[in-house]
Amino acid sequence: MFYVYVLKSEKDAKLYIGFTGNLRKRFAEHNKGLVQSTRPRIPFSLVYYEAYTTEGDAKEREIALKRFSGSMTHLRKRLRRSLIISK
Repeated sequence: MFYVYVLKSEKDAKLYIGFTGNLRKRFAEHNKGLVQSTRPRIPFSLVYYEAYTTEGDAKEREIALKRFSGSMTHLRKRLRRSLIISK
């Protein structure tokens, strides 16, 4: 399985979107400061993920969420129902 995931920084409440083949390992890497792009914003909580059977599908979804503001707006609305997410 491959996963598209959304992390929320506990430091600044901003969201980070990524994809991986090992969600538990990748989440731990983010929180240990092993991911350069997110190191300044640790710690993180995992607020959302989607599972895919192929790497290509997961990568396409990650790109779509990052590229299209409409997708991110929809995702924020879904997350806002269960979490406090900044706009």
